[in-house]
Amino acid sequence: MESDIVIEAKKVSKTYDAAGTPVRALQSVDLTVRRGEMVAVMGPSGCGKTTLLNCLSGLDSIDEGDVLIEGVSLKEMSDRERTKYRARRMGFVFQFYNLLPVLNAVENVELPQLVSRVDPKEARERSEAALELVGVAGQANHRPSQLSGGQRQRVTIARALASNPAIVWADEPTGDLDSQNAVDITKLMRRLNEEQNLTFVIVTHDIAVGRATDRIIRMADGVIVEELLLKAPEPEPEAEPEPAPKPEREIAALTV
Repeated sequence: MESDIVIEAKKVSKTYDAAGTPVRALQSVDLTVRRGEMVAVMGPSGCGKTTLLNCLSGLDSIDEGDVLIEGVSLKEMSDRERTKYRARRMGFVFQFYNLLPVLNAVENVELPQLVSRVDPKEARERSEAALELVGVAGQANHRPSQLSGGQRQRVTIARALASNPAIVWADEPTGDLDSQNAVDITKLMRRLNEEQNLTFVIVTHDIAVGRATDRIIRMADGVIVEELLLKAPEPEPEAEPEPAPKPEREIAALTV
């Protein structure tokens, strides 16, 4: 049976060396995220939000504790195995898009798949479908310089979705957008979460983004200080009760 928990952090700690001074970025953090949940991580600058995202996704190593993604320990994987796992099961959305200016939209979306040795024809089909899903299929042949900020972020989201990931990690996805585009991208992520059952973990300063999620996790000084549940999880479906056995007298009557 598939586990309901897709992300599990157990006593995760991370210390950085800042000019010879140790900085505890994360301090014994425990966190679980359910499959299909949309979670916002919020808090002041320097509180450990992005460090937590990087450690949970395996982009950064941890000093203590463990991170399990879909029940698999990242600590027990080699660097190469983590890289392959991220390519297959994770998507990333960044504040500044990270799109290559010399490639058009569909080429930017398909590039990570080609690097992962997906068949070129399949990679193009996935990329076109992802652009359609986020509403910018008409801009497939446009380069980033020909796109608005909102369109560039939609291409970034399409790139994150093209590999059919279990989790999408988003670091300040609306931070470089005007207010209307920020609203549109937030609605898009919520729609994809609900329609595709995608798990989103979003680092954000934008309270409007936080309020659109299922749960807000607030951090300060490398620890989780508060969790605010905005949407109750769906109850597990109850098992169908087994039919009661028919009385022997009734069975006998049916066989006469």
